[in-house]
Amino acid sequence: MSMLTITCGVSQLPVVGLGTWQSKPGEVGRAVEHALTNGYKHIDCAMVYQNEPEIGESFAKVFGSGAVKREDVFITSKLWNTFHRADEVPGACQKTLSDLQVHYLDLYLVHSPVATEPGQGLFPVDADKKPLWDSKSPKFSETWGALEQLVAEGKVKNIGLSNFNIAQITEVLSFAKVAPACLQVESHPQLPNLELLEFCKKHGIAFVAYSPLANPGSVFKREDQVDLFHDEDVKNIAAKHGATVGQVLIRYQVDKGNVVIPKSITPSRIEENLNILGFQLDSEDMGTLNNLYKKIGPNGYRTCSVVHWADHPFYPFKEEL
Repeated sequence: MSMLTITCGVSQLPVVGLGTWQSKPGEVGRAVEHALTNGYKHIDCAMVYQNEPEIGESFAKVFGSGAVKREDVFITSKLWNTFHRADEVPGACQKTLSDLQVHYLDLYLVHSPVATEPGQGLFPVDADKKPLWDSKSPKFSETWGALEQLVAEGKVKNIGLSNFNIAQITEVLSFAKVAPACLQVESHPQLPNLELLEFCKKHGIAFVAYSPLANPGSVFKREDQVDLFHDEDVKNIAAKHGATVGQVLIRYQVDKGNVVIPKSITPSRIEENLNILGFQLDSEDMGTLNNLYKKIGPNGYRTCSVVHWADHPFYPFKEEL
């Protein structure tokens, strides 16, 4: 099956990929293998998910068998918060490359604007068990310059950002020699991020939506969160198109011109999530979904707000607190 793509820097990015956040060891490898052998051409990874070695085994198996070529798959990973200093970036990238058993990444993202202290594990904390911020407070320009060097060395084809707000992206654009190819953020009808999307379109930045189903089974789900799978408006749109609610939520991102990376470890659901090209949402559907957040409040809500970072000076979601 052919897959729609959008431009992402110097590459073409398939609009539906497999997300691997919260996919457990012993499950994620099988999910990636099933995805790759059933039409997926885009796999989203990150060091902090702590499952890249298992994903790498699946890459080695599938690519080694010749069933799928490495160059036909778009692989993303992310630089974690503890590696924002310029001298930490090369080693972090190399570990990801080694764990994934690949020679290059198609896209490498700064996972968040928040920098934490290196050398004390992935989640450093102080004596009071609060996050330990990087004592050197590296600027975005320092981190970005190190990522640009990875591009120059051929270790990554494109670089981008994740969980940055408009002001922070604007700052990166002001000094970047290699412009951000992509922004990856949470997006779904309860948090459509329409202003951020328009900003990205204006600046030629590919918009990738994570948690497109609003994290119905996530530990990050808010207690007061209304499950989109039970929302009557979404259910009515699904019935209208003979699709599942999940397919509607994925197609919603595609019809906005976005890339979307739903996570699943269930073979049938992995296949279902990719099978969204047989229908298209009309303007009425899009209007309903774009305004769904108003049922909740003026800003909708974010399921992955990482509020334990809220006192960091670069916390990106301060306006929502």
